Amino acid sequence: AAGVPVCCLHKRLKFDPFALGRLKRLLDTWLPDILHTWLFAANSYGRLVAGGRARPRVIVSERCVDVWKAGWQRWLDRRLIERAHRLVANSASVARFYRDLGVPEPRIRVIPNAVEVPGDGGLSLAVPQRERLLAELGFPRNAKVVGYIGRIARQKRVDDLIWAAELLRRIDDRAWFLMAGDGPEHDKMQRFAKQVGVAERIRFLGHRDDVPQLLRLIDVFWQASDFEGLSNSVMEAMAAARPVVVSDIPPNRELVTDGETGRIVPVGDRLGFAKAAARLLADSNEANRLGQAAQRRMKAEFSVSRMIEAYVDVYREQKAELTGQPVAPRSG
Repeated sequence: AAGVPVCCLHKRLKFDPFALGRLKRLLDTWLPDILHTWLFAANSYGRLVAGGRARPRVIVSERCVDVWKAGWQRWLDRRLIERAHRLVANSASVARFYRDLGVPEPRIRVIPNAVEVPGDGGLSLAVPQRERLLAELGFPRNAKVVGYIGRIARQKRVDDLIWAAELLRRIDDRAWFLMAGDGPEHDKMQRFAKQVGVAERIRFLGHRDDVPQLLRLIDVFWQASDFEGLSNSVMEAMAAARPVVVSDIPPNRELVTDGETGRIVPVGDRLGFAKAAARLLADSNEANRLGQAAQRRMKAEFSVSRMIEAYVDVYREQKAELTGQPVAPRSG
């Protein structure tokens, strides 16, 4: 619809020389001014093929504090540092991780993820809609819904949320729980919920296309991750004016100020998560205050237009360095 040509490299193998060759032929044909790649495989292929050329300018993007990377992957990242002109990180925490890996500070730019605030401000569901969705989930009409939306993977520490759910339901019997998303630990966490004895209170929904609707149902959103880049799910919850309870990791602190735009709990503190959520379920005024403040922050600091402007500035800067001309002033 936008008239942008799309070519698939059909990468099949962990290291695929055929895809590498296809990328080289595309660059030889298109002769772009800028090559912008995203995440480990694309960043590696782009730097291997184009990093030694005067043109294009190579921009790599990193989206997470990648403590998961194996030794050979970190070795390759270090080897390819000089073959990229800029590294764009989506948070100060990601920038710090790659600076510590050896990327020179002047080459790093931080452009946070962005989120759109709902046009109606993320109003909660009307009573008939809420009751209908609660019934579909098998929740009682008076249920208070605590939710997690995201990948069900080890780094997300979903087991901490399941333990916290068991504790929270004993504090507040109105508490019911949903987990929307899929991932490598989905089935394992379902079994774990049964072992803990809270399975009847939790709905594992898998992939959903109605996340905005679920966010309007949720009374408290929580996330317990070990590490992140800049959590889109937390940002979406904040944009929808949901009060959030998140783990105390640097990327989450870039989004949430404890007591101002949400609540922060130490990583692994299951009782802390339960208590923080219980306080918000018990005090709707406090929950609303935090949710509204969170939404204002998303609108002011993490808008899509602000993100686009930042990327345009990086592209214009690289174009100017390629041509040897000063950066032209913005039009309009």
